[in-house]
Amino acid sequence: MLKDISKVKKYDVFERVFTGKTDGNPFIDYDIKAVFKGEHEEVEVNGFYDGFGNYVVRFMPSYEGMYEYTVTGSFADEAYSGTIKVTAADKKNHGPVRVTDKFHFSYDDGTPYYSVGTTCYVWELREDKLIAETLKSLDKAGFNKIRFCIFPKHYVYNLDEPRSYPFEGTPVGSYLITPENFMDYDYKTVGNNWDFDRFNPAHFQHIEKCIKELKKIGVEADLIVFHPYDRWGFSNLPREVEVRYLDYIINRFAAYSNVWWSMANEFDILPNRDDSVWNFYGNYFKEHDPYGHLRSIHNCLRVFDHSEPWITHVSYQRTDLYKTAEDTDGLRDKYGKPVVLDEIAYEGNIQCGWGNIPGEEMVRRFWEGAMRGGYPGHGETFLNDEGILWWSHGGKLQGESWKRVKFLLKILSETPGHGLKKVPTEWDCVTAVCEDDAIEAETGYRIDYYSFMRPGYREFNIKDDYLYEVEVIDTWDMTVKKVGTFSGKFKIELPGKPYMAIRLKKVLK
Repeated sequence: MLKDISKVKKYDVFERVFTGKTDGNPFIDYDIKAVFKGEHEEVEVNGFYDGFGNYVVRFMPSYEGMYEYTVTGSFADEAYSGTIKVTAADKKNHGPVRVTDKFHFSYDDGTPYYSVGTTCYVWELREDKLIAETLKSLDKAGFNKIRFCIFPKHYVYNLDEPRSYPFEGTPVGSYLITPENFMDYDYKTVGNNWDFDRFNPAHFQHIEKCIKELKKIGVEADLIVFHPYDRWGFSNLPREVEVRYLDYIINRFAAYSNVWWSMANEFDILPNRDDSVWNFYGNYFKEHDPYGHLRSIHNCLRVFDHSEPWITHVSYQRTDLYKTAEDTDGLRDKYGKPVVLDEIAYEGNIQCGWGNIPGEEMVRRFWEGAMRGGYPGHGETFLNDEGILWWSHGGKLQGESWKRVKFLLKILSETPGHGLKKVPTEWDCVTAVCEDDAIEAETGYRIDYYSFMRPGYREFNIKDDYLYEVEVIDTWDMTVKKVGTFSGKFKIELPGKPYMAIRLKKVLK
């Protein structure tokens, strides 16, 4: 046995690369696995073939201290072992995101996580310059999650070839595809020549490079495993190929602490699969991901049964033209899980109704969802001469709603305890209080949100003996104004503008 000693920080990726057998098909014919044993955990991981005779195992330690590991498999005629010394995590690395307090999230070390995400479906499959611009935009806006696909996307505004493909082979030529006829190529396989028994490691290497870049700026990578917008045959692979693909991405990506798994974007319009297939795949991730990353499934018109045990949180796209974030508390009540509003339409000006709401309405939906105890998602689809739409390609943000993400995140982060929930008060506002009843009773923390209405004042009648500090929040102008301390019956003047809120909290001695 050959022995090695290494150092790694908690929640970082420990990686070892081995030279192994190359005859036959290494993606199928050989295996590699490792067992990591520490004082507080024992983790078994499967490795993967990375091309050019290289076999890789990765491990994310969840504890500080010493670990012993062994690496075995048919990839080589000998076994390997070693020791890892795990040191403290970087201050900004809090580990994977977990569900906490039933309806909310925190990092593995207990730090609260308030999801305010966005969607850029294939930003990582664009050119390097645009990728760098996207990362800069994400950091500037303050988003802390991004949804994107592992497979390339075929759709209007998405007719160019991606930078790479997941399998060895050649794609159907795109030179005849136009915005007028692109739907004729949906789900077609004619003209493609893929070897589904051989992955293209360069495709996945690039994606994990992007995952690492996202981690540097504190952004979770919500990876979409399958999606329907396809001209290459990737949306309807043979089942044995799909399972092999699941193994490959779990073995490659799971050791990165900022990974989430989304089984599908718009599961209900993918061909040739019913809910039993999705449940099989979801449970496959639950059973084979050694780190238990978050798992979800996203809908088009039919909402999945999110009560399935493998689903950690509700990933929701609105199913009504008008009612969007207003569904949040109902989804919480129905499924008893966190609600992430991954698609509540897009700020923009394209012809489609899902992609042309104004920034004011997008921000209203942010706040409506957040005050109902959920977590909003952003999107943007503005026409431009370059044909670069944030929703799919990333690049520069052009709208107004993204500028207000950090402000909402700041307000959410000031919540006593962890997370908000909607409670019944007046019929014409949404009132949010602390999720934890004991903390709510202690702090009296409350936000009344008035949405598109524009009251000139609001009257309160609080039936206790406490003084309350009152602040007026302008969610569009991003201001918080202290207006004094009050008790019992009192009146708060407002500017008669939409998108206002009032925050109250007890003055504690």
